[in-house]
Order: sequence, then C-alpha cells, then structure tokens
Amino acid sequence: MQNQSLSLDRFSVGAGAARNALTESAAVRWLLTGLALAFLALILVIPLVAVFTQALDKGLDAYWAAITEPDAMSAIRLTLLTAAISVPLNLVFGVAAAWAIAKSKFRGKSLLITLIDLPFSVSPVISGLIYVLIFGLQGWFGPWLAEHDIKIIFAIPGLVLATIFVTFPFVARELIPLMQAQGTEEEEAALVLGASGWQTFFRVTLPNVIWGILYGVILCNARAMGEFGAVSVVSGHIRGLTNTMPLHVEILYNEYNFAAAFAVASLLALLALFTLAAKTLLGKKVRQEAQTTTK
Repeated sequence: MQNQSLSLDRFSVGAGAARNALTESAAVRWLLTGLALAFLALILVIPLVAVFTQALDKGLDAYWAAITEPDAMSAIRLTLLTAAISVPLNLVFGVAAAWAIAKSKFRGKSLLITLIDLPFSVSPVISGLIYVLIFGLQGWFGPWLAEHDIKIIFAIPGLVLATIFVTFPFVARELIPLMQAQGTEEEEAALVLGASGWQTFFRVTLPNVIWGILYGVILCNARAMGEFGAVSVVSGHIRGLTNTMPLHVEILYNEYNFAAAFAVASLLALLALFTLAAKTLLGKKVRQEAQTTTK
C-alpha cells in the first residue's frame, strides 16, 4: 500500500509539472497574442484597408467610372468567362480523380496523385511559358495552328488552358481525403442491392461529398479569377481583348492611374473576402460530414 500511494504521489506531481509546463503565464499569453494580431494587421488588414481607401479616394463617381470603363468591363467579362470555363472542367476532373483514387485500386494511383499536386510545385510563370513553347508561333504546334488559323496563345483558349493548369488540384485535393474517410461500404451495399454504377455514384457517393465539392469549387474559382503569373505569359497583354482583372490592375498601376487600379483591385479584394467567408462556413460543414462518417 505504501508503494502504491508513493506511485500515486509521483503521478500527481508529474501531472502537475506537465500542466505547469503547458500553461504559460498571463503576460506570455498576452504577448504572443499581441504579436500574432500585430502580424495579421501588418500583413493582411492594413493592405486590405489601403486598397479600399485608395479605391474610394476620389469619390464614388470616380470609383464607378473606373470599374465601368470599357477596358475594365472587358477585363471583368474575360475573367468571369475564364473562370466559367475552367472551374466546371476542373470540377469534373476533380470528382472523377478523387472517386478513382479513393474508391478504386489500380496501377498508377501514386503517379496520378503526384500529377494532381504538380501545379503546387511548378511556378505559374513556368506553366505559362510551357504553353507558349507548345502552342506559340515558334512552338511545337505553332506552324500547324497558324496554317489552320487557330489561335491559342495570346487568345482566350490560352488563358483558359493556363487557368485550368494552375487550378485543377483544388477540387480533387478537397475530395480525396473526404472520400477516403467515408470508405466504400455504402457503395458496395448499393451494388449488392442491384444499383448500377451511375446510380451508385449519383445517389450514394455524390450526396456524401456535396459540401466538399462546394468547398473545392469556391477555392478553385477564387484562384482562377485571381491568377496572374500564368495568364500574364500567355495573354500578350492586349488591352481590351486578353487582359484579365489582375493584368488590368497591373497596366493601370504602371500608368500611374492609381485610383482606377485600386478600384479594380477592390473587386478582387471583395472576391477574396467572400471566398474567405464561404470557405469558413463550408469548412465547418465538411468537418461535420467527416466526423459523422467516421463515427
């Protein structure tokens, strides 16, 4: 009994020491919190406030004129068009790739996962340059494309291809861990009960990952509309024709038209804030779905 009580005393002392080691003093906690908030204010809040302050510096009339100017409207339409084409294509690819990786066993699965992560490790400028080397006038297919009067580089198809490349991991990367956590039991049960492959997908698999799909689509759309490096290489900077919103902001800023540049930039900032809010709400739904599945 004496040895047992001694062991309990030692355990209590050790637990108390562990709690003391993990619990910082109030001064340290306040210092760390203050440093974190100061860093966020310096890196995120102050630049965001500066964008809207500069955008509205000359009044609402000047702000409205800047974003409704013909070149600005062309950039907005082109940005929306590029996102409207690339996001659905990435949605189809992401769902198909995640379903194959999470629900099936096949040779080359590791290679497919590596290829999905490729845009995260390749600079967007390099990816745009690759498209120029392939589809440009001096590229591999350039003479054939010129002969058949097909324009890819310095045209909308090039912008779409570059945007697809830099954004295609987002949907797949959100769905793969979610589908893996759900397992294959429900799909196998549906097949045993006589459901076809398409019926299993639309009635079992898809409803279980709908929040993850929306989460990935929001991230994909935000990156598509804000992409600069890849589209800058393949666009040719043709004003009113191949300039997206980020490229139009750069041109206005280089022309010292700061009010107009910040006005267009504020639209991208509003998109970022909306994306952040939607991402936070959908992230909670995705985590709740994953927790419900694993229970």
